[in-house]
Amino acid sequence: MNNITSVLEDVKTVAIAGHIRPDGDCVGSCMGMYLYLKDNYPQLTVDVYLEDYMEVFSYIRDLDMSKREYTKEEPYDLLLLFDVSSRDRIGVAGAALDTAKQTVCVDHHVTNNGLADINHICPDASSTCEVLYELLDSEKISKETAEALYTGIIHDTGVFQYSCTSARTMQIAGQLMEKKIDFTKIIKDSFYTKTYVQNQIMGRTIMESIMLLDGKCIVGYVRQRDLRFYGVEPKDLDGIVNQLQNTQGVEVAIFLYETGTQEYKVSMRSGGIVDVARIATYFSGGGHVRAAGCTMQGSVFDVINSITYGIEIQLKEHENGN
Repeated sequence: MNNITSVLEDVKTVAIAGHIRPDGDCVGSCMGMYLYLKDNYPQLTVDVYLEDYMEVFSYIRDLDMSKREYTKEEPYDLLLLFDVSSRDRIGVAGAALDTAKQTVCVDHHVTNNGLADINHICPDASSTCEVLYELLDSEKISKETAEALYTGIIHDTGVFQYSCTSARTMQIAGQLMEKKIDFTKIIKDSFYTKTYVQNQIMGRTIMESIMLLDGKCIVGYVRQRDLRFYGVEPKDLDGIVNQLQNTQGVEVAIFLYETGTQEYKVSMRSGGIVDVARIATYFSGGGHVRAAGCTMQGSVFDVINSITYGIEIQLKEHENGN
């Protein structure tokens, strides 16, 4: 697929959807596509589905128009999925994958094996927003669409500090800046600014974190009772794993939070020696070499032991030159 217009022929109704607990790249790509279609294809009926997104993205135009429930009775002509690497990661619009007349998935996760009729997967791209930008006519990208796409790029690159950032990433970011977006405010408000309780839960997690594997691995975890005590939700935990990774000498940072009785959502970040996607995939998760996640069952220490075992194996392989 060279351009998004190639899938719009004879289409009247479009659904756009991302993954559960949408992050910056998911919100940015879904809303970027939504705004682009609304601006340039007014004859289309377009619905975007995003559930439980963070309020820090509220500056994106029409984000409040996104749907949190799927009640559509008639099938859509086209379903566009963004930043979704597997069927079980689709949010409320998951039913549309089976009912839509045509389905397209645009993504950058190396673990995406293709779940739609057309799959446009670019593992070398920094973000799904970068992949989407290449499918759009840059002349038709409005300032508001540029704001959404820029949001996704800065979140998946850690404001251009992660290794997924390429020269092309920077070129695209520059072209989006030429749309007169307030890039400084976008970075500050959506990436760095935290509420008081978000800082509290992050501080507690870091304070109670543990170092393993001779200081090469750091683990932080949050139980459901901690969420209740601070009055926070899972979306308020964004950024904790990245802060853990900033610890000197750490190769892999692990952050897990309890989602149910002895069930944990696991996020991992790697400095590059350890392929955390390999570990996440083993536990039915996915992601990238340096950033991946999965859901696991057991006690918090069972989960930590299982994850760190895979990390230890890879560290030893590296030490032995394998």
